[in-house]
Amino acid sequence: MRGYHIRLDYAAVRDTPVATDPFAHVVVPNFVPPASLRAVLADLPPLNKRGSFPADAVRSGPAAQALMHAMEGPELRQAIAEKFDLDLARSPTMLTVRGWTTDRDGHIHTDSTAKRVTVLLYLNQDTGAFGAHEGCLRLLRGPHDLDDYAVEVPPVNGTLLVFPNSPTSWHGHKTFEGRRYSLQLNYMTTGQKARSELRRHRFSAFIKRLTRAA
Repeated sequence: MRGYHIRLDYAAVRDTPVATDPFAHVVVPNFVPPASLRAVLADLPPLNKRGSFPADAVRSGPAAQALMHAMEGPELRQAIAEKFDLDLARSPTMLTVRGWTTDRDGHIHTDSTAKRVTVLLYLNQDTGAFGAHEGCLRLLRGPHDLDDYAVEVPPVNGTLLVFPNSPTSWHGHKTFEGRRYSLQLNYMTTGQKARSELRRHRFSAFIKRLTRAA
């Protein structure tokens, strides 16, 4: 966003080695440094309903808007492309916001085949609200056992998680009910599946606007 500068640690993305267990990924703690994280959290609306909201459907203040703009910008795109040796130049982006998690969330899954790369950014301060493991994303070795994980990512402190999507990129988390802010950025394919996914999110945003206005 013009007129507001958000500080992000792109160098840490470039410097963090790619881990391969259970699938290729990078985890970057403090990608959003503490001062910037506090400013972003102050600018985010409550979002007391579960589900993903397209970024342009969320009424945010300047710090949060600047973060969302930067997430879809060229610097992060280039760092991720170089990190995973991918050509993302023509990949459209889709950015969504989540603010509330219920017992309906966290089930083991892989992402849609319309998504080439998944980027998750966790925007919660580490206040102990997530306890031991609850709400922490697990990168799993298979589709059947949430305890068969190689990596557990606490959803706090501006931590960034990036992984190329694949049929074996299983992930999920233990049940957590409450506030759990995150941004999900996806670099999409350019085919019909991607266009369908984008239309679905736009329609969902329209329905959520109607619900909010009611």
